Amino acid sequence: MNGTMAASSHRIMLGPLVAAIDQGTSSTRFLVFNSKTAELLSHHQVEIKQSFPKEGWVEEDPKEILQSVYECMERTCEKLTQLNIDISNIKAIGVTNQRETTLVWDKETGEPLYNAIVWLDLRTQSTVERLINKTPGRNKNHLKHKTGLPISTYFSAVKLRWLMDNVDEVHKAVVSHRAMFGTVDSWLIWCLTGGKSGGVHCTDVTNASRTMLFNIHTMDWDPELCKYFGIPMEILPRVRSSSEIYGLMKICSSRKSGALSGIPISGCLGDQSAALVGQMCFQDGQAKNTYGTGCFLLRNTGVKPVMSEHGLLTTVAYKLGRDKPACYALEGSVAIAGAVVRWLQDNLGIIGSSEELEKLAASVGTSYGCYFVPAFSGLYAPYWEPSARGIICGLTQFTNKSHLAFAALEAVCFQTREILDAMNQDSGIPLTQLQVDGGMTSNKLLMQLQADILCIPVVKPSMPETTALGAAMAAGAAEGVSVWSLNPEDLSEVTSEKFEPQINPEESEFRYARWKKAVEKSMNWETTEPVCNGNE
Repeated sequence: MNGTMAASSHRIMLGPLVAAIDQGTSSTRFLVFNSKTAELLSHHQVEIKQSFPKEGWVEEDPKEILQSVYECMERTCEKLTQLNIDISNIKAIGVTNQRETTLVWDKETGEPLYNAIVWLDLRTQSTVERLINKTPGRNKNHLKHKTGLPISTYFSAVKLRWLMDNVDEVHKAVVSHRAMFGTVDSWLIWCLTGGKSGGVHCTDVTNASRTMLFNIHTMDWDPELCKYFGIPMEILPRVRSSSEIYGLMKICSSRKSGALSGIPISGCLGDQSAALVGQMCFQDGQAKNTYGTGCFLLRNTGVKPVMSEHGLLTTVAYKLGRDKPACYALEGSVAIAGAVVRWLQDNLGIIGSSEELEKLAASVGTSYGCYFVPAFSGLYAPYWEPSARGIICGLTQFTNKSHLAFAALEAVCFQTREILDAMNQDSGIPLTQLQVDGGMTSNKLLMQLQADILCIPVVKPSMPETTALGAAMAAGAAEGVSVWSLNPEDLSEVTSEKFEPQINPEESEFRYARWKKAVEKSMNWETTEPVCNGNE
């Protein structure tokens, strides 16, 4: 009797909970937070398979993505039950996702018409070159005044165009008005709110701003951009704010997670925007860097979109409510950060896990003049150079796998330095410290190297799941839910760890200059135009 009394009284103590679905490039998580303390109560994570059907192609299976979400919800609900936490205390669910990844499905059968084309994918390179060659003065920034983005393989519009041109099922479904397009958030929300039986087809402003079809000034789909890419507007999801009730969860009651049925899905943010919110960067000038598959530095610029002169993107940071203003951010995007760890593990087999990478690199403490530019998907910010490819240089007979491991970690830090430099030049107010989050931040060597290479302190919150936290905050703060206050005075204090620079700036500058030299050498490698040799 006492046991149950204790359990039920403990249950009452917790107050309202908010959950988040965090669907990233390499894994899916479901996390449950206490809305009053922002404490993480329980979570579950499932890896996602990426397939590489051809060189430069990256795909994921939409059904596997959806299944992984169900699996994570199921397991987390089991864990909550074991912890004596009442699942009915979950008042809202937020969604955050890998951005730009492109899906098309049939609204009548609910079936995907092709694999999801992942943001890193390069199959659209020739399309992008064709589009840029068509613009006046061959200018990749031709659409930037509306979109905030350069024309690049990275964004959804070119991927969608490829699907319509190259996949028969997609073409037919578009012609017969059965096709629905969406980024991962749209696919998940549509499926979780009923799918072909009344599912809600929507996206939020942050995800929409990564498609190249969205006008960041009017905050809606742009008919001229749609015409430019030849995309019928009827296949697009409805654009909503990042914090409002989109629909209610519908889950089969035979599942343990069936208890989540009827709970509103009321938050939606692209993963990098969600991390900005989770790091509480609500003031103009606040910034965070997330180390996931790629690396993303976002700086809040307030209610005005600022255009970069130094190769950064202008993107929607968040719009936390239907009647709230949209806030914008400058973003430095790096394609390959954590992905380099996966590559050293899966492709080269020199490590068995990411923990091993830290040990290997620490065993030498230097790259010994070896530089590794992981331009596997070309170079993103600040270069936007799709023709670049990965390069390892400065090798001698002395170089071994430990030096390569160290060079891989340094690569993540140098790439961050490049986007931080661009950010400082654009804003004119240099950052005095860097707030960080994401899976790779558990690597202490990486964090120390980052402080050394930037010559400023690096600050990491002790709760690393800031992306999921941001989505939970947006969901819990939504009108009609209102269990999470975003007033500055109500935001919980965050405990964090600080890494101070430990090497002298001269050495740091020397290494950075060498890195820049290596980057130069990685460029103009893979051009789709045939290369003539000297004899012809």
